[in-house]
Amino acid sequence: MSLDRRQLLKLMAGSVAAGLLTTSALTRAATKHNIKAIAFDGFPIFDPRPIFGLSKTLYPEQGNPLAKLWFTKIFGYTWLRTAGDHYKDFNSVIEEALIFSAESLKLDLTPEKKEQLMGIWLNLKPWPDVEPALELLNKNNIRLGFLSNLTEEMLRINAKNSNIGDAFEFYLSTDRVQAYKPSARAYQMGVDAFALPKENIAFAAFAGWDAAGAKWFGYPTVWVNRLGSPTEKLGVKPDRIGKGMDQLVNFTLT
Repeated sequence: MSLDRRQLLKLMAGSVAAGLLTTSALTRAATKHNIKAIAFDGFPIFDPRPIFGLSKTLYPEQGNPLAKLWFTKIFGYTWLRTAGDHYKDFNSVIEEALIFSAESLKLDLTPEKKEQLMGIWLNLKPWPDVEPALELLNKNNIRLGFLSNLTEEMLRINAKNSNIGDAFEFYLSTDRVQAYKPSARAYQMGVDAFALPKENIAFAAFAGWDAAGAKWFGYPTVWVNRLGSPTEKLGVKPDRIGKGMDQLVNFTLT
């Protein structure tokens, strides 16, 4: 990390701290919600938009339709494989969904383009507000871990490349239980790893369906709704909704 980047993050951390917390919560480990740990989906931390950008670069006319169909098929496949008890790891799922999507749009998915589109999943960077938020949470003794459909390798490589690897205690991939979210088996990993009641573990979701699944399971849930999507109509609502990490930090520390 360069000196300029350190200075920028220091300024961002100060700004986020001032904007997020205006009480003495910074010095308190106990909160009114009694949150002691946070389980993160991968995408409140890592920005997936470069995947869309690369799709458009490689396929200028069809890049957006390709990326949208690809993501739709990825999660459709995870749900089908869990329901049908035919699990494959997430890297295999995204590859199969990419091949299907390219064939559906009649695109020439050359080996080189396929390698680039698969490889970008190991080169994701954090959203700008992530590092200062993690610093605040760590300072307040909030335990942090991933609970994601992504493979453990994906999580660890992206975290290491972004210099945030030390912030997380656990890298829980659904590979461990061979069931994708929103299966209760997947969410149970957080309870088992942190050795805490689910009521003491906040779940940070990126997708509306994941927020609903976490609420079904019983986690206090914050939906980091960075894309401004509507709430899923599944009979439950997150405890907090916001476009950035501010709502998560405030929910946890105040």
